[in-house]
Amino acid sequence: MLATAAWGWHIDTAIHVLRLILSGALDRYPGLQLVIGHLGETLPFMLPRLERALPTELTRLDRPVSAYLRENVHYSFSGFNWTPAFLDLLLQVGADRILFSTDHPYASMTEARAFLDQLPVSAADKERIAHDNAERLLGL
Repeated sequence: MLATAAWGWHIDTAIHVLRLILSGALDRYPGLQLVIGHLGETLPFMLPRLERALPTELTRLDRPVSAYLRENVHYSFSGFNWTPAFLDLLLQVGADRILFSTDHPYASMTEARAFLDQLPVSAADKERIAHDNAERLLGL
């Protein structure tokens, strides 16, 4: 479990996203949008550290790593129904980048919906998260 659902999956996914950014792919394709799960696979928590440790002078990217994480990545819940982690994501990237999702069949759909209902955000932000952001991103 340590290598998969408890920890490894999330760290591996975060590293893949960072490698994609650091490869310059998002400079070559600035309109490319990624969706990652689990409230960002630890990336929102690490965003200030990444900004400090990977300046553009080092990465030679067009923008800071944090800009790609705020402008080219969308973040879904995926069964991570924890208010403190959600609030960190919200503060780091804003409500327009967050997508409601469940992690069915691995996590409860009922719990995911209850989590959405109790989010400490405005009604407008809850609508964005519940469906507006996904509709905009996917052109629905």
